[in-house]
Amino acid sequence: MLLLKLFSRPGIGWEATMAARVELREISNEEGNRLLGIVRRSSGSVVTWRRAQIVLLAAQLMPAARISEVVFSDPDTVRGVIHNFNRDGFDSLYPRYRGGRPRTFTLPERQQIKRIALSVPTDLGQPFATWSLAKLADYLVVEGVVDDISHEGLRQLLREEDVSFQALRSWKRSNDPDFEAKKNRILELYAIADGINKPGPQDPSVVVCVDEFGPLNLQPQPGGKAWAPRAKPKRIRATYTRPHGVRHLLCALDVGSDLLVGEVSQRKTRVEFLAFCKQIRSRYPRRLRLGFVLDNFSVHKGEEMRAWADANNVELAYTPHYGSWLNRIEPQFKGLRYFCLAGTDHPDHETQTQLISDYIDWRNNHRDDPKLRHLTRRELARKTAALNTANVA
Repeated sequence: MLLLKLFSRPGIGWEATMAARVELREISNEEGNRLLGIVRRSSGSVVTWRRAQIVLLAAQLMPAARISEVVFSDPDTVRGVIHNFNRDGFDSLYPRYRGGRPRTFTLPERQQIKRIALSVPTDLGQPFATWSLAKLADYLVVEGVVDDISHEGLRQLLREEDVSFQALRSWKRSNDPDFEAKKNRILELYAIADGINKPGPQDPSVVVCVDEFGPLNLQPQPGGKAWAPRAKPKRIRATYTRPHGVRHLLCALDVGSDLLVGEVSQRKTRVEFLAFCKQIRSRYPRRLRLGFVLDNFSVHKGEEMRAWADANNVELAYTPHYGSWLNRIEPQFKGLRYFCLAGTDHPDHETQTQLISDYIDWRNNHRDDPKLRHLTRRELARKTAALNTANVA
């Protein structure tokens, strides 16, 4: 039985009839659960979801005016939904689409949908920081951008507009006032090492990139991949202790010959780093001027380091702050991590050090392999195009 109740009362000096007050008929427990299931569903028509929400709130004795505030609609629409549900039941929740091809959106509609999808929800007065397909579709209907749109239809439309759901990335902008000068000097050294430019009277003939890699821990290293029977991956232990301390890998890359040199050390203080630099310098004739490309780690600087460089015919070229991507040795660490650490569980530092040493020897013997060059240099090629901004994942 329909419980449609009309209330009226006389006005002052004339007969006035108030807006009809619509009450939802009594619903069963099964119908209530069905409504709740529609509201909780993350797929399907936004119109159906909104109508089910209105009916469910009405079943909880919420007034039509209050429901309109909750669902961002107007009271007349709420009363119409309740009236239709009293008359047609659940059939009234589903839009009656006519046959034919699905509705296409006009160019202005597509542009507005894309603009809203790329906006920050809080800027539009919404109480959340990111859009989901459900929230975005709901907002588009409420604002009258579209009459109705399914979640899958919205996803396909955004994909056609080159909009996808992506993870956020952070970035750092260099605050070095000498960014351009330092960057250009390092690029000049690379041009000399690659044979593009000839060295000037004060320019180095050999360019060496120096950096540290580590710390090297004795623990199960996640993220590795290996061939294994289907659905039976190789496993490493998840619990561990680290009573053996850590090690550090001091590395140097001769840019011209593409030779990588490494030495594992228990510490990476200025004493160990300076000793490593002396070892690298001893590999070349003293008459050759060398250029060292380094980052701004405190160990790489200091009066003692500058005095040694001046006395041994070495130019120190420091990368700008937050600009370590200019150091060509950085991509080499990707191969080192992938082939020597990821997915391993070394029993001791000697085993780990031996594997790293063997890999460096193998890498130097195969440095002309195009696949290896692609692995270690594709990130460098992408980052070299940056001006004064470095992205960090």
